[in-house]
Amino acid sequence: MDVIKSQQISSRPIEKVIVHPLVLLSIVDHYNRVARDTRKRVVGVLLGTSFKGTVDVTNSYAVPFEEEDRDPSIWFLDHNYHESMFSMFRRINAKEHVVGWYSTGPKLRENDLNIHGLFNDYVPTPVLVIIDVQPKELGIPTKAYYAVEEVKENATQKSQNVFVHVPSEIAAHEVEEIGVEHLLRDVKDTTISTLATEVTGKLAALKGLDARLQEIRSYLDLVIDGKLPLNHEILYHLQDVFNLLPNLNVAELVKSFSVKTNDMMLVIYLSSLIRSVIALHNLINNKLKHRLKTKVHVGVSRMNSSLNTQNGGMRLIIIAFSGCFGV
Repeated sequence: MDVIKSQQISSRPIEKVIVHPLVLLSIVDHYNRVARDTRKRVVGVLLGTSFKGTVDVTNSYAVPFEEEDRDPSIWFLDHNYHESMFSMFRRINAKEHVVGWYSTGPKLRENDLNIHGLFNDYVPTPVLVIIDVQPKELGIPTKAYYAVEEVKENATQKSQNVFVHVPSEIAAHEVEEIGVEHLLRDVKDTTISTLATEVTGKLAALKGLDARLQEIRSYLDLVIDGKLPLNHEILYHLQDVFNLLPNLNVAELVKSFSVKTNDMMLVIYLSSLIRSVIALHNLINNKLKHRLKTKVHVGVSRMNSSLNTQNGGMRLIIIAFSGCFGV
């Protein structure tokens, strides 16, 4: 599958694709219902808005789709189902229109350009968003593309459509953020402490940073070896990253970091001492309360036993007097 990097296009009709969490949840649910534990993929329609080169994908729905494994050119997509679903969605929210389609790939396939051509009837520049429902690497599980016509330099060669990669990101409205937080709270394992969760998150972030740095290094090595062409836009972005890095060789900066770290460690140490004192105080109170309850229980038992003894003596006296008087 031919793909052109987005940097190679000077004027692009689509600059960025934003995918909302509701769309991701809907696609994952579609995959689990139809193609879980199989090698099949699922296909659906993306709904949203487009403004100044930014495509905002806010909703989606599944579409019946079948394809031949041996012959990728044989495939079927239910147009009637798509049109009836879209008409119902238009009644709910007229602002949303068809912006493209999605696939669980997890990569581009040979028949994707043919499927992509169907959506030109609904939107001038449709987007294809590939969702990796089983990601093996850290990062955003979405990849966005749109099709352009590549004109060959040789006039005898026929022009063809190719996919252009577009940057994609995950964004949410305030209402969606609240819903996602509640979902994560339900998914969260209560047996794992908050500290362990934070450490795991930090470790995952560091692994993701290391993977990105390795990717940058491999790209620069390929450019130095002449295997990839020099891209000035990428180098400008890398230079901006390096310019934003602080100079750690300044003595004042090192001293300020040390002071800040010592202050934080002092707060952590004091909080640990306070927690230990409170725990010891609660332990002593618990022991005193337990001892008081034990004393009360022993006193009540003794009183009951003495009363039982007195009652028994009175019964013996009554029986003796009864025998003397022949009652």
